Amino acid sequence: MTRIDFHSNVADKLNYSCRLIRKAHAANCKMVVYHHDRAWLQRLNEALWTLTEADFLPHVMLSDPLSAMTPIVLSHDEHAACPHHELLINLTAATPANFTQFQRMIEVISADDADKLAGRERYRHYQQQGHTLTHSVAK
Repeated sequence: MTRIDFHSNVADKLNYSCRLIRKAHAANCKMVVYHHDRAWLQRLNEALWTLTEADFLPHVMLSDPLSAMTPIVLSHDEHAACPHHELLINLTAATPANFTQFQRMIEVISADDADKLAGRERYRHYQQQGHTLTHSVAK
C-alpha cells in the first residue's frame, strides 16, 4: 500500500518543490512529479535547471524518449504509464488516478485556503482507504 506524506503550509510551491526534488534525488530516489497544468510544469522544468549552479537535477517530461532512464520525470498525464514507481510528488489539488502504483507519494499543500481544504479532503480519503499517512508543516 502506498505510503503518503503531506507537506502543508507551503508558501512557495515552486521553490519548495525544487528543494524537495533535490532532496529526493540526493537520496537516489526515482520519481514522477505530477501537475495537471503543462505551463506550471514548464516553470518547474526551468526552475530545476536554475536552482543552483552546484546541483544537476536530471529531469525530462514523461513523453521524452529518455524518461525511463531519467530519475526525475515531470508529467501532466495522471493516466499515462510511468517509468518509475518509487515516488510520486503530487502538486495538484486532486488525487492522481495512478497514485497506488507508487511506493510513496508526497502531497505538497500550499498555504492557500482552497488548497488546504482540498488537502484535508484527500487526507481523509487516504485515511479511510487505510494508507499510512504522515504530516509535516513546511518551514
